[in-house]
Amino acid sequence: MGTNKRNRFDVSPYLFISPVFILLALLVVYPIAYAFYLSVMDTNLTTKWEFVGLSNYISLLKDGSMINSLKVTFLFTIVVVLGHLAVGTILALAMNKKKPGVTVLRTILIIPWLLPDVVVALLYKWIFNANYGVFNTILIRLGILQKNQAWLSTGSAFVILAIVCIWKGYALIMVNVMAGLQSVPEDIYEAAKLDGAKPVQTFFKITLPMIRPVISTAVILDTVWWFKHYTIIKLLTDGGPGSSTSTVSISIYKEAFTFHNYGTAAAGAGIVFVICWLISKVMRRVMDCDE
Repeated sequence: MGTNKRNRFDVSPYLFISPVFILLALLVVYPIAYAFYLSVMDTNLTTKWEFVGLSNYISLLKDGSMINSLKVTFLFTIVVVLGHLAVGTILALAMNKKKPGVTVLRTILIIPWLLPDVVVALLYKWIFNANYGVFNTILIRLGILQKNQAWLSTGSAFVILAIVCIWKGYALIMVNVMAGLQSVPEDIYEAAKLDGAKPVQTFFKITLPMIRPVISTAVILDTVWWFKHYTIIKLLTDGGPGSSTSTVSISIYKEAFTFHNYGTAAAGAGIVFVICWLISKVMRRVMDCDE
């Protein structure tokens, strides 16, 4: 009897977790599988379904515009994530105080992160508008400019886009670093103070190593998110002027919905998926390695 009970297959645990697996299959597995299927086809999504193998991937890797988009994307991601890390860490250290008004300041500083991307893009598009933008008005009244400038149509577009995205997303790093700082025991700081450690030494020798896992996870998530970001770039510059802000997400969108090359666009999405996976793996290995 005991042997029969041990060998009996119990389906109850699988029934409990089956809703989650079904949801993951519908929302994650199926879209990824369908995108891969499209990437090996030459299709118009209706009547034309021609298998082309890896031709879409090969043509993309040979395409100069896609390579340029990848270069712009890497540069954009590096600038934005480093900006988030610097601004978020500095603000987290400043807000990790038990002083009157700090809670209100924390709430104010987190507002950009809570705003929808569409709102942020339209807000800054109005601020930097060439005809009635408030940025031009301020500079003209200060005597810095003599006439209006089309900031989003010049070489400054990439810098403005990076600043806007840094402003939008620094709070992710700030919140995570603050959570990490508050998990560091106070007695460690007291012991370091008694030993004569200076604030800079305390930060690099105690604080940073103890919150390193938190920073590592936040930076990896932030990097992957901004590498494939689309909304703010599309609404603010649409990849212009020229291709100076044409990230890979903009290129994929145009490939699909402007040129109607759905298979090529799916192949581009597959390349981005692999790159994001490699980024997460490499960054995890680098940031978690022992120094």
